[in-house]
Amino acid sequence: MSSAKKILVIGTYDTKDDELDFLAGIICNQGGQVVTMDVSVLGDPSKPTDYSKHAVAEEGGSSIQAAIDSCDENQAMQIMARGASLLAARLYTAGVFDGVILLGGTMGTDLALDVTSALPLGVPKYIVSTVAFSPLIPAERLAADTQMILWAGGLYGLNSICKASLSQAAGAVLGATRAVQKPDPDKPLIGMMSLGTSTLKYVIPLKPALEERGFEVAVFHATGMGGRAFESLAAQGAFACVFDFCTQELGNHVNGSNISAGADRLTNAGANGTPQIVAPGCYDLVDVVGWQPVDTKWDMHLKHEHNRLLTSIVLQAGETKLVARAHCEQLSKAKGPVAMILPEHGLGEWDREGEDLHNPEGLAAFLSEIEKSLPQTVQAHRINAHINDRAFAEKALAIFDDWCADGTVKA
Repeated sequence: MSSAKKILVIGTYDTKDDELDFLAGIICNQGGQVVTMDVSVLGDPSKPTDYSKHAVAEEGGSSIQAAIDSCDENQAMQIMARGASLLAARLYTAGVFDGVILLGGTMGTDLALDVTSALPLGVPKYIVSTVAFSPLIPAERLAADTQMILWAGGLYGLNSICKASLSQAAGAVLGATRAVQKPDPDKPLIGMMSLGTSTLKYVIPLKPALEERGFEVAVFHATGMGGRAFESLAAQGAFACVFDFCTQELGNHVNGSNISAGADRLTNAGANGTPQIVAPGCYDLVDVVGWQPVDTKWDMHLKHEHNRLLTSIVLQAGETKLVARAHCEQLSKAKGPVAMILPEHGLGEWDREGEDLHNPEGLAAFLSEIEKSLPQTVQAHRINAHINDRAFAEKALAIFDDWCADGTVKA
């Protein structure tokens, strides 16, 4: 059984002993092995775990007594979350486990989100939670490849309802460790942001051109979670270069939309010094949840109902200037090279001449505000083209090729 996949099972063994043991039993019955980690504070498990609550707290530079003495359940759980995250990351690096499953209500889920974010892409991560898919969980807390299942009927004690969820989760994480194809660390990766090819078409020429140059290309969907995954990987230094050509999620965030990739959108590549080629694709749109009533603040705006899930609001001139300044503020934090391409004829298919959202005055005002506020560390490239024209893709490749030639981008 030395080749059996090992699953790290994490939870509060003082209150969820039966449920965690049930999970472990399913994994073992399916030919896997289990490593256990207790993140309790007050109580003790019925039998010792592989990594005790004391080891967890100490890994984070604290102690169980400090957690108890805080007399604050939130502070106590953050002590355990910090320790569990550091310990899980260290154990994975040491080859102790192949995948992780975590169990909890709001407290356990809060901790689980930190732990899964501490592990790299390709490590199977499963969270069994009473608040899975809930609006309580913001996009920025989710690791790029976290899986979740609702812990139905599992608030207190085992029953046939919650066993259905637990057994699925146990089988899923074990199966994932057997099937996962992890990213190739030796192949340089380009991270690219876009929407569907009906709105932004540059992916069609760029992806094969970059692959011909020996790079792998991962294209992320700019609908909140896609940007979150992109930023998560950028924070890990996963990209050789980014082609961040749809920054619309930043406008969503600035304007209070729930479809947000978080406050750190357009910052993590720069924080790592990763070279960035940026264009503010779909700068003039704010996406909102289509099945919810649209906020009255958008009453005087053009709207586009993309489908039953998503509605796009068209920003007005003053609002686009705010978005322009937000781009500049985020990019001012970059520690690496940044080039921004500014197409003069539009930044989305709907704003072409003759299309419903064509607004040359608004575009001119946006570009002017960008150039006025852009930090000196960012190279601005105005081009006489639309973002979906071949000339845009050629300009991006020309910048990229220059960076490859001078060693800015490491192949």
